[in-house]
Amino acid sequence: MEILGIDIGGTGIKGAPVDTETGRLLTARYRVPTPPQARPLAVAECVADVARHFAWEDAIGCGFPAAIRYGTALTAANIHRKWIGRDVVALFGEATGCPVCVINDADAAGIAEMTFGAGKGRTGVVMVVTIGTGIGTAIFTNGQLLPNTEFGHIEIRGKDAETRTSDTVRKRKELSWRAWAKRLDEYLCRMERLIWPELIILGGGAIKEHERFFPFLTVQAEVVPAQFMNEAGIVGAALVAENFVKTISKE
Repeated sequence: MEILGIDIGGTGIKGAPVDTETGRLLTARYRVPTPPQARPLAVAECVADVARHFAWEDAIGCGFPAAIRYGTALTAANIHRKWIGRDVVALFGEATGCPVCVINDADAAGIAEMTFGAGKGRTGVVMVVTIGTGIGTAIFTNGQLLPNTEFGHIEIRGKDAETRTSDTVRKRKELSWRAWAKRLDEYLCRMERLIWPELIILGGGAIKEHERFFPFLTVQAEVVPAQFMNEAGIVGAALVAENFVKTISKE
């Protein structure tokens, strides 16, 4: 099945049609900048722009930077607070004229990695961590997702973990890879003491440079780079939308 996957990030909104049988992107990604302050109507117009770019008229899956319950945003991570309580599915559906399925962005990335990527076939507890504008997390037990964990917001040294550990912080503070890896390692070790994952999959923009900081990590769990890199959110969102379409077709 071909589904348009869209990943809504803090700096960019990216999308591409996905072959859900293989997880392969069928075209190059189309990216537009995330609007300043990321208010609902402005983001919805960007989502519509991505759909128009591909002349898309079928189902769309969106990874969204918030905890999502029944299509409604419960939180607002690195986006405007007006999203809280907003029906994201209805807003994006109206903007695109297409059936839309929305899931937490880190959960989307995790689903891609567990289905086709670094977590394929892995059992036990697997933690997927996306490192970008913020820190996103997805937790799987024997392949089953625990949605909306938002562990990027645990407190470390009196602050949200992501305010010390994100790739944006690394760039803004001009941290060396070793100095930044020390912060990341502190976060991963804290998470290990909380949930004891057997495997940690690290994704996001910094992962293409993983060889520069992986040697400095001391966490006990096996740590591997995500195979889908920045495409994981797109692929995972499309896979969730595929399941949505199949469920609707059975009713």
